[in-house]
Amino acid sequence: MMASFMSYFGAGRKDPKQTARDAIVGLRQQLQMIEKKEEYLQKKIDEEVKKARANAVSNKAVATAALKRKKVTEQELDRLAGSRLQLEMQVNTLESANLNAETMAAMKKASDALKVIHGNLDMNKVDATMNAVNEQRELANEISEALSNPIYSGVDVDDDELNLELEELQQEELNNRLNEADHAPVHLPPGSRVAEDKTRTPAVEDDEEAQLKELQAALAM
Repeated sequence: MMASFMSYFGAGRKDPKQTARDAIVGLRQQLQMIEKKEEYLQKKIDEEVKKARANAVSNKAVATAALKRKKVTEQELDRLAGSRLQLEMQVNTLESANLNAETMAAMKKASDALKVIHGNLDMNKVDATMNAVNEQRELANEISEALSNPIYSGVDVDDDELNLELEELQQEELNNRLNEADHAPVHLPPGSRVAEDKTRTPAVEDDEEAQLKELQAALAM
């Protein structure tokens, strides 16, 4: 007897989820019984109303008794309606509490999973790891930049000096070509030595000037 009493009031340890489910099932079963009782009482009320109408003129005593029974049945129906409302509220409360418990359990599992994932991590370790990553990234960028630079990027070259040396080479090339033009033989018909002496200088000068312009144009390209 004592064990049954203790079990009835939940003295023994039970699974909260199972306890909530059992309570909800029990409440819903009781609601079904009340609904069936309400249907029966409503039919009884309808029958008493019919009997009262049928005897309202011919037999007032029977009609009055039918109306009294209808009133008593209506009061019982009202009490059942109140009980049903209380049971429905309890079901809603239990379902909400059960949902809250399930939600808390899910959140607890998620929290435990996060603890396992994070392990021994803390902000100092995270900052140290990120600093190491940034250092390696900067090193990789420096290596890429060094590999992409021209091979002569580290040589100090004076542009004015290069231009001066280039001009000297150009002048030297011009002088060589002019010397070659001066020593080139001029072929004239026999018996025209006088004419050769008179016409040689202008023709040679024109040829040299043309060659000079051609050379300057070529060097300018």
